[in-house]
Amino acid sequence: MIRHALFAVVLLAAAGAGTAWAQSASDARALAALSDKELMKLPAKKVFGSVEEPTENMKSRAIGFYSRGCMSGGKALPVDGPAWQAIHLSRNRYWGQPQMVALVERLATEAKAEDGWNGLLVGDLSQPRGGPMPSGHASHQVGLDADIWLTEMPDRKLSRKEREEIPRISVVKDRKTIDKSVWTEKHARLIKRAASYPAVARIFVHPPIKAELCKWATGDRSWLAKVRPYYGHNYHFHIRIRCPDGSTNCKDQPEARPEDGTGCGKELAYWLGNAPWGSEKKQPEKKPAKPVKPPPPLTLAALPAECRAVVTAE
Repeated sequence: MIRHALFAVVLLAAAGAGTAWAQSASDARALAALSDKELMKLPAKKVFGSVEEPTENMKSRAIGFYSRGCMSGGKALPVDGPAWQAIHLSRNRYWGQPQMVALVERLATEAKAEDGWNGLLVGDLSQPRGGPMPSGHASHQVGLDADIWLTEMPDRKLSRKEREEIPRISVVKDRKTIDKSVWTEKHARLIKRAASYPAVARIFVHPPIKAELCKWATGDRSWLAKVRPYYGHNYHFHIRIRCPDGSTNCKDQPEARPEDGTGCGKELAYWLGNAPWGSEKKQPEKKPAKPVKPPPPLTLAALPAECRAVVTAE
């Protein structure tokens, strides 16, 4: 349910809607009672970010695209498992499609048994019903994304406070260089294992991590095509899986098909700043004459129509 009915009144006032959020009824029911016009004006990240529980009577489905959608029938990753611990529990972002949760559990179990990891620290998956988040991610909206930290799980159960304050340990020195004092072959084996799963569509890592994997990999290197360089992934890596069967309105990302079959060539050089990728020269950006206004917040109207039923379901 939505955390605070009073918060909903504020949302409606901010959206210019004329109907007050009923505080005597459940918040989801009050949402459902709004007209489409009123509902569509609400800021999507605030509505979805305030939902504490998944849908109970809707089948599991990913709806829309990874960066613009929602999910029904979300499943919670257990916060403690035999080979993992979830962190940042206050965010309530340990929900996902059953296939995503199962893959995280499998990766943690196999990494512990075969790759020398004591266990994994699992960061954000999605909110209980997916959708845009109040902070931190543009994607993670349909229950098919998960962040796995590159810091090993300790051999004890972390307290809730420790999980909130756990330090972010980067495995890179800068935009081009891996930190050999932190990076180990265990990191490479873990990422390779994740990329080897057929359900995985993408893995995002900081560019020097991709470069190190390109140096390390031998034999069949086709799994490297899924590993994509992307800034902001220096202390964790991001797993994205394909749309599951039955999610007919889920939009998959195009197949990763780098020119050289691995993404270790021109594309990686571009991310490392060593060579152009695409155009030979970039035109200098013109400074705007006036300050550019930030775009308005994404409203429910911008999400797939089915997300209205998801967010109002009791």
